[in-house]
Amino acid sequence: MPVIRKSLLQLIFSGAYLLRWNDKLRPSELTEIDKQAHKMLVACALWHENAAPLPEASRLELAREVIEGGLFDYFYRLVITDIKPPVFYRIKENPEHYRLLTDYVLARLEPLLSPLGSFWERCRAWCRAEEENTPARRMLAAAHLFASRWEFALIKPLNGFDDEMEDIARSFEERLDSFRDIAGVNALLAPRSALAGFANLCGQLRFQIRWTQAPRIPATSVLGHMFVVAALAYFFSLAVGACRTRAANNFFCGLFHDLPELLTRDIISPVKQSVSVLPLILKEYEEEELERRIFRPLRQEGFTALVERISYYLGLEVGSEFRESVREGGSVVRVEGFGALQAGYNADALDPKDGEMIKVCDWLAAFLEAHSSIRNGVSSPHLQEALARLKADLLKSPLECLGLGSLLADFD
Repeated sequence: MPVIRKSLLQLIFSGAYLLRWNDKLRPSELTEIDKQAHKMLVACALWHENAAPLPEASRLELAREVIEGGLFDYFYRLVITDIKPPVFYRIKENPEHYRLLTDYVLARLEPLLSPLGSFWERCRAWCRAEEENTPARRMLAAAHLFASRWEFALIKPLNGFDDEMEDIARSFEERLDSFRDIAGVNALLAPRSALAGFANLCGQLRFQIRWTQAPRIPATSVLGHMFVVAALAYFFSLAVGACRTRAANNFFCGLFHDLPELLTRDIISPVKQSVSVLPLILKEYEEEELERRIFRPLRQEGFTALVERISYYLGLEVGSEFRESVREGGSVVRVEGFGALQAGYNADALDPKDGEMIKVCDWLAAFLEAHSSIRNGVSSPHLQEALARLKADLLKSPLECLGLGSLLADFD
């Protein structure tokens, strides 16, 4: 079974430090972890549209390839962060040079990822594969280009003096056009389509900084936080032996879990808990706005099944994304706790999704944010209190199989 260690958590979080477009004038800092979150939200939509007609086994395999391929590419990117994209593409054109670079990347990643067992073996195979036109790789490439072009649209107006701008713009359009045969890409590239609007709204979550009452370094966004929770949820799913459907559902649940904060902003827990009726008011408003701004437009353009899937990830049928659920007889059914899900519902046919474990990953991601800032020398009483509260909540978790005690001890 995969072993989750402190080094893996730090690797996942390290994308919060990496600045993108660092040689261009930027309206705000653009980080690698935000870009990866945006990319994977788009990739989820593309996977859903392209997997719909496939047999169940092929659909699940494609989900695994998209999720893990996105993680493999992210980890590769963390190692080669100082290489500009044009230089990287030149290296890829020479098989021998690219092999040498990949060997270097894998040597750096091995001590961090080898405790994950077969995941590490799949990572090595993915990075060394010569085939680049598989469905999963093409969907990830399209999602990558879309998220990068979205960022480029932010900086282009500020860089009129830069003679690279037009070449970069032309390159994005030409490369994205080559993916129009993928289901969903045409809608994604249509400026006024519902799918493009949805992807645009997801991208805006990078502007919502978490912990606004406590300055931090790095100052993580809601979008980046969602990616960290998704990655943690996937690795813990592997660690507890989750079936393929459950592991994929947990990744996408983590990736979408704070989507409603686009509509309400990131309200810290003490404020939510201080007024008894506030959570109910927020939930009602979130669901109304989700329907008005995201779900209804998508349904009107034929993306009804995608809406149903996002609703399932958000736990709308069972009252919260942090409640376990399955599908039985065509209906979404709540399961009472992690133990019951693990013991009796861990089967692909039941479409299981965790709740308590997603909440643990949410807390753990917040713990990483607070701990990293304090370690970097930026602290406050509010941040210290939050760190202590999060650690206490994690240690009280009944999910002993996650090994949270020993994991947190490494952070002391």
